[in-house]
Amino acid sequence: MKFETISVVGLGYIGLPTAAVFASRKKKVIGVDVSVGAVALINQGEVHIVEPDLDMLVHAAVSAGYLRATTEPEPADAFLIAVPTPFKDGHVPDLSYIEAASKAVAKVLAPGNLVVLESTSPVGTTELMAGWMAEVRPDLRFPQAGGEGADIYIAHCPERVLPGHVLRELVHNDRVIGGMTPCCSEAATELYRTFVEGECIVTTARTAEMCKLTENSFRDLNIAFANELSIICDQQGIDVWELIRLANRHPRVNILQPGPGVGGHCIAVDPWFIVSQNPDESRLIRTAREVNDGKPGWVVRRVEQLVDELVSVDGRRLDDVRIGCFGLAFKADIDDLRESPALSITLDIARKFPGQVFSVEPHIKKLPAALEQQGVELTSDDVALTADVLVFLVDHKEWKGKQFVFESHQKVLDTRGIVFRV
Repeated sequence: MKFETISVVGLGYIGLPTAAVFASRKKKVIGVDVSVGAVALINQGEVHIVEPDLDMLVHAAVSAGYLRATTEPEPADAFLIAVPTPFKDGHVPDLSYIEAASKAVAKVLAPGNLVVLESTSPVGTTELMAGWMAEVRPDLRFPQAGGEGADIYIAHCPERVLPGHVLRELVHNDRVIGGMTPCCSEAATELYRTFVEGECIVTTARTAEMCKLTENSFRDLNIAFANELSIICDQQGIDVWELIRLANRHPRVNILQPGPGVGGHCIAVDPWFIVSQNPDESRLIRTAREVNDGKPGWVVRRVEQLVDELVSVDGRRLDDVRIGCFGLAFKADIDDLRESPALSITLDIARKFPGQVFSVEPHIKKLPAALEQQGVELTSDDVALTADVLVFLVDHKEWKGKQFVFESHQKVLDTRGIVFRV
């Protein structure tokens, strides 16, 4: 099989780097996205997201003629669907983006084409995608009906990369590839070997879907333990960071670091896909999600307590208390605000103390509208450090290991364990 023209549908934090890596291997890549603005930027050789070295790779690919973007799918040899999979009310997975993308792709399919779903999905979504395509193209045989004799190859291959290291991990990480048939797996494996230097491990589509959900649920469970421990230590007057360092000296203990919650489009979302399909059996997974989802509320309540101390003990006027929130991204050194606990915490604090909140986020140039509406000011470190209450929410490299000098009246809530006081 030859895959010379590859279409990547969804040019976000996964789709655009994947498209750029394929293009760097001198494959013709057609990127598809509903955002007219993103398409225009990419065709100018620019990027709309922050990821180390991505801007250079995209510029080179566009300049060499290997990458271009459009708003509608065009014929290609292989199609990768990398669109969002959020959840609706009640933590029910929203598959409407996948459905829309798959039906759009179906219109331009030809016999011998490969379609890979990369979007993290509940078990069975790849089969649903094949069904949606079959509705649009009854003239083609899909694996659910044609088996090994199908005209179209269908597979699931979840991404498993770390923001900030996406380009490196796309190439070096192992890939789990689940085809709807062995021939589908073989075709998808051949495609990914274009750039993947890690191992391509073949399984079924349903197992590949569950594998990604399992990986992120495992991470969520471990983070929940650390977050719950941090709340207990706060009540007991124990430094949780020192405690974890000591406990991790045990040869079989490796506790993760606590934080203000869990964000991003993976760990904060994917466990709910398991819970939604197996609500009675996933008690531990649900509890971990509830612990991590509850941590931002705990942080806000602690901020309120610190403000009360300033008012009742130091005699400050409530409306004179200024609060500085450090970080809005869901993790360090990126601009991604999706499902960010830091963002939700800052917004909740601003609602309780309107016009009294400063925000520092070195990776964005403009605040989200919700924060602006609450009178939050995007400012510099120097300005935020003059606040009466300082809340460290993200461990950006700008602050890690920095020695801060605080006034005696200032209250500090460090949710990431990064503050060194003098």
